[in-house]
Amino acid sequence: MSTSYDLIVIGGGPGGYVAAIRAAQLGLQVACVEKRESLGGTCLNIGCIPSKALLSSSEKFAEAEHELADIGVKVSGVKLDLPAMMAHKDAVVSDNTKGIDFLFKKNKVDRYLGSGRIAAAGKVEITPAKGDAQMLDTKAILIATGSESMPLPGVETDEERIVTSTGALSLSAVPKHLVVVGAGYIGLEMGSVWARLGSKVTVVEFLDRITPGMDGEVAKNFQRILGKQGFDFRLGTKVTGAEKLKTKIKLSVEPAAGGDSETLDCDIVLVAIGRRPYTEGLGLEALGVETDNRGFIAIDAHYQTNVEGVFAIGDCVPGPMLAHKAEDEGVACAEIIAGETGHVNYDAIPGIVYTWPEVASVGQTEEQLKEAGTEYKVGKFPFSANGRARAANNTDGFVKLLADAATDQILGAHIIGPDAGTMIHEIVVGMEFGAAAEDIARTCHGHPTLNEAVKEAALAVAGRTIHL
Repeated sequence: MSTSYDLIVIGGGPGGYVAAIRAAQLGLQVACVEKRESLGGTCLNIGCIPSKALLSSSEKFAEAEHELADIGVKVSGVKLDLPAMMAHKDAVVSDNTKGIDFLFKKNKVDRYLGSGRIAAAGKVEITPAKGDAQMLDTKAILIATGSESMPLPGVETDEERIVTSTGALSLSAVPKHLVVVGAGYIGLEMGSVWARLGSKVTVVEFLDRITPGMDGEVAKNFQRILGKQGFDFRLGTKVTGAEKLKTKIKLSVEPAAGGDSETLDCDIVLVAIGRRPYTEGLGLEALGVETDNRGFIAIDAHYQTNVEGVFAIGDCVPGPMLAHKAEDEGVACAEIIAGETGHVNYDAIPGIVYTWPEVASVGQTEEQLKEAGTEYKVGKFPFSANGRARAANNTDGFVKLLADAATDQILGAHIIGPDAGTMIHEIVVGMEFGAAAEDIARTCHGHPTLNEAVKEAALAVAGRTIHL
């Protein structure tokens, strides 16, 4: 391996490894520094991929145990084999991370195992877990170090009984009572896994609603559906402490607005109150790289920091903390560094909650449009009126389109229902090309498909729904 590069990427997660591959495709000599043994970052190792494996497996278990009889499939003696489920999850992770190793070799990206520190502009020091540090020279440096779970004051995690999402992915037994602190995407997904496998799940949220930032109407329906699945919500409530006893944890909670304290007894606590940028040990302060008051690295429109030649993308810069956002930024940044034109449309980045039903959104919410004073029209269509959803016995939820009242341009879309995370991409593509609701409404959709609900919602914007 060389000691001099055109680009050194620090971080091998979705943003970093994608940036490294794209830069190599463009003819740059590229190295990627990652301190984990396996590439893929949080997403592939302890986040998106393993959680989706458990969500899929637990979904099938719950369906076999509770739902198949409703459609004429009688199953008896359904048993949970948790070790086998975990083994499947681990195999999925292993296959994905090995795939990135292959892609690095294919694209001639040099991989360094160790912690990276920016010693100066154009110089990266790599410190392995064992052995001596080495210094590499480079024309450009890209920081793609991602994020870490936000700690909760008064509650110390041990990844065994008081866990972050990392520990929640590897529990050795199904908790009798799981308390999830935080009603965001991660907490509700992991709560869904363990609820399906038999846990009583209580969600404690500081705010008076779940999934902050989600369209309010969708969030309200989402909470109602999760409540039907057995979730108990304690909204407007804060956690003040946790005491670990031999057989249980006593979690102290009180009203967020102030009031009497009470105790929740449980055996596992999942702390999922958000994530924060991970930039420890990078040497940013000594280098003079600017960060904001929350630790996010400040960048310009070309992903460059205030230090020339030092760039940053992904969870450690402002914006939604999403793997696909980091990937797109990685591609755009690599193209810019290579002298091409890179671009990310931040108005067309979807967000997805992988519960069942799924929740997916893109663009603006009704609350945001009202706050901005934008005149808009709403089109909605329920899955209960969609033939394919009825056939599959998955009729919870609806599609909601928001369009500019004057131009009909789609400003936002929100779906709660079966396969919402797949369905949203029809609208994402439409928004990328400036589509109007009429464009979706005039597009022929196969029958019977779930996506017909998207077409009907687009028709509803103009008040001409056919099947409702």
